[in-house]
Amino acid sequence: MSAIERLAAEVSRFGELRTAEPLARHTTFGVGGPADLFLTVRSADALAAASAAAADADVPVFILGSGSNILVADAGIRGLVIDNRARAESLDGTTVRIESGASFAAFARRMCRRGLDGLAWAVGIPGTLGGAVVYNAGAYGGCLADVLRRVRLQLPGGRAEWVDAADLHLVYRGSRFTRGELRGRAVLECELELAPGDPAELLRRAAAYDAKRLAAQPRGRSAGSTFKNPPEAPAWKLIDAVGMRGMRRGDAAISEKHANFFVNEGNATAADLRWLIDEARRRVFEAFGITLEPEVEFVGAWT
Repeated sequence: MSAIERLAAEVSRFGELRTAEPLARHTTFGVGGPADLFLTVRSADALAAASAAAADADVPVFILGSGSNILVADAGIRGLVIDNRARAESLDGTTVRIESGASFAAFARRMCRRGLDGLAWAVGIPGTLGGAVVYNAGAYGGCLADVLRRVRLQLPGGRAEWVDAADLHLVYRGSRFTRGELRGRAVLECELELAPGDPAELLRRAAAYDAKRLAAQPRGRSAGSTFKNPPEAPAWKLIDAVGMRGMRRGDAAISEKHANFFVNEGNATAADLRWLIDEARRRVFEAFGITLEPEVEFVGAWT
């Protein structure tokens, strides 16, 4: 029996297990090849147990949230993909604990309805709380670091512990996770400290952010902003300046509406989307000497 087969037998008790699951069904780009093993879990404990089992079996594991902010290779992902749907939530005054598989946008909107201030800016952000921690999600002058108190992490060896937000070194679209310093540590749960607010006012503010986002961003299958904004200029302005607004490769395209959104307009491949991303980086560097840093993570068997 192979390591993958032994792991499949072990993790099937933690959730719903499928083999060769097409990841295009689970990403906002709508692209991506199969996962060797695809396990859906619905609690932080199940997530922790499955992660630990994969580590013990020496099988690679990738934790999937909402499938935003990633571009999965056409060849898929080897090893175990854990579809994280752990969403339990508890509230104590203005302190909220929530498991990492919860939708960040839906959570932010619930907090506005409850009259808890600090997340109105997040009502349109795709992704889960776990992903928001990893990338320090932010918009319109706010970011998760403003309200995040601590996170519970799965550690190598099967242990879990609470880590203060300050120890994650959260910066613009980055953290110790994105810098590779916390490899193998899964985000299980988050604790946030919000502030009292007026529900009607918070919902008005959220609606204004919704309108602003809809006016500026294209609809359809994308991963949101493709590149981080460099200090010199917004990424969309640099991509527009090198003549790539609206450029296509197959069914992959750079949006006419917002040049930092790369979209799947039909049956795009991951390879075509990555070609556009690489070409934008090349042209911007040649024209301006600026290296665009992808906000999208390239995941899976690219080579």
